[in-house]
Amino acid sequence: MRIPIHRRLIFSLLIFSLFPISLYARPFVLVISQDDIKDAVNSPDSDNPADPDSAEWDEFGDSDSHKSDEELDPGSWRPIFEPDSSAAEPSSEPDSLYYSGVSKMVRAMSASEEGLMDEGVSEIEAAASYGHPHARSVLGFLHGSGQMREKNKAKAFMYYHFAAEGGNMQSKMSLAYTYFKQDMYEKAVRLYSELAEVAVNSFLISKDSPVLEPVRIHSGAEENKEALRKSRGEEDEDFQILEYQAQKGNAAAMYKIGLFYYFGLRGLRRDHTKALSWFLKAVEKGEPRSMELLGEIYARGAGVERNYTKALEWLTLASKQHLYSAYNGMGYLYVKGYGVEKRNYTKAKEYFEKAAENEDAGGHYNLGVLYLKGIGVKRDVKLACQYFMVAANAGQPKAFYQLAKMFHTGIGLKKDLTMATVLYKLVAERGPWSSLSRWALESYLKGDIGKALFLYSRMAELGYEVAQSNAAWILDKYGEHSVCMGESGLCTDSERHQRAHFLWWQASEQGNEHAALLIGDAYYYGRGTERDYDRAADAYMHAKAQSNAQAMFNLGFMYEHGQGLPFDLHLAKRYYDQALEADPNAKLPVTLALMSLWIRNNYADSSLVHFIDSLPEAYPKVEEWVENVLLEEGNATILTLFACLITVLYLRERQRRHAVAAAAEIPAPHLPDDHIAPN
Repeated sequence: MRIPIHRRLIFSLLIFSLFPISLYARPFVLVISQDDIKDAVNSPDSDNPADPDSAEWDEFGDSDSHKSDEELDPGSWRPIFEPDSSAAEPSSEPDSLYYSGVSKMVRAMSASEEGLMDEGVSEIEAAASYGHPHARSVLGFLHGSGQMREKNKAKAFMYYHFAAEGGNMQSKMSLAYTYFKQDMYEKAVRLYSELAEVAVNSFLISKDSPVLEPVRIHSGAEENKEALRKSRGEEDEDFQILEYQAQKGNAAAMYKIGLFYYFGLRGLRRDHTKALSWFLKAVEKGEPRSMELLGEIYARGAGVERNYTKALEWLTLASKQHLYSAYNGMGYLYVKGYGVEKRNYTKAKEYFEKAAENEDAGGHYNLGVLYLKGIGVKRDVKLACQYFMVAANAGQPKAFYQLAKMFHTGIGLKKDLTMATVLYKLVAERGPWSSLSRWALESYLKGDIGKALFLYSRMAELGYEVAQSNAAWILDKYGEHSVCMGESGLCTDSERHQRAHFLWWQASEQGNEHAALLIGDAYYYGRGTERDYDRAADAYMHAKAQSNAQAMFNLGFMYEHGQGLPFDLHLAKRYYDQALEADPNAKLPVTLALMSLWIRNNYADSSLVHFIDSLPEAYPKVEEWVENVLLEEGNATILTLFACLITVLYLRERQRRHAVAAAAEIPAPHLPDDHIAPN
């Protein structure tokens, strides 16, 4: 199954792009045509304003607004990775068994202790025997990935199903992803819509939350050092400089550090108390963004007692400093009647308009909600749709959610379950369960590869492409050091290769061109699986569809040699040319490949063709020589000069031979024979 990357549509003005999924996954681009926009006049209830307290459309409802992440993601592993000394102990024996079991499994992955891992799994099974939904979810994960239990997708699905019925949100993510892969959009869209709503309820009320995208720890086959450097938290030199500036009274630095602690950015452990302290210091110096965040903190009761009056005061102060996004929070409070005498839709609309007039995406989004629901205005679904698309074009995730609902229900946009599912999935992946990524990255940066692999593997089961590629890369890069648990203990080489292969394949299905390329390589060379040129060609075709130059080159090579594809020199040349068009850096290999094609076409059975065909077998030996001799320090320069000398001597010798050959073709002048006497 492949995600639809583009839709061919007509109305080019109504275009918006979603965030790039990852470094290697191509941006998902949606283009809306005039045909997709339905006439709102005939929509149901077009003249009946919606109740602003209903949770039918957005966070203006009271269903889950202001709940903590722990409440939004029951069964979360947060108590293990972000322990709170003030939190109550588990209230029941199944809860105790569950958290004890997860804790032991995590410690076992860090220390490579099979016995401890088995103890943890046994406690999880004991908790599941009570019908504990979160323990069942973990068993689904273990069976799905083949860790300490038989890999069995049917059992995994069963455990996830019952866990989801018990309210486990991560199991719903896994089930939704399973349906999504199988193109079962009616079932997938139902689950993803619920998950996306929970995610939206965890977002800020006045501004867009920082993009907490999972960090890709690799760049191709190498470690992504630049991205990792920015995620080292308090140990990062840039952070230490920023902290020094904050301590010296720099208000902007105070705000940034508060922001990092509030959201757990840049590898820092989330700490609302520290965040509040830095924001309060910053506002003493008149820093408006800190005022806005304090309004958020008091509205949510994050680390403080909830106080809507104080929230409005801080947001108002921020707006007076020309921070226009603060108007969104103020408008929200007037819509809900929080911290004010009574609801005032007119004033709310004025505040949203002020934000929108100053190009704030949240203002466009909130105006869209007003017109969609008919709150203080005449309901206009078409106008609401236009506001949402402007907000989405600016990267507002809540707008993605609203457009997903429109595609889902057919209100405002033509019903399209495929598009609705994809949009819901993007929003759902920003839910509170995405904290797994932060903990995995933290573990990786501390050198705890086993724990990082365990957490990325859990996220992979939930459908996160970045986690799938990160887990696969760790398995390939670190081998035995990755502390991979197999069905009955530490992974065998076969289990590790198979798991990496499966994870790369999942990532490739979600648009990761590097993963598709690696899958093709695995089948072509027989790495972790049997050699299969046909499947290799399929995988390269998948990567080629995403404009991957290496895949195009590989397909050209396979056409040239008739491996997995028909022998066709014309198609081979076409793919080599496409590789050069896609990546100008491919000029040298493409030029050599085209030379090979010319030789093969003109000297099909010559010894030169046989020599070219033997190069792949000789390559490993040449590569070993290059690594052991050529790249050794001090040898490279000498060998380069030696190669230049040989080249010069060769060219001079060739020139001499050509000169001799040319001289031989000139008839010699007739000279008198001194030994013959004249007549």
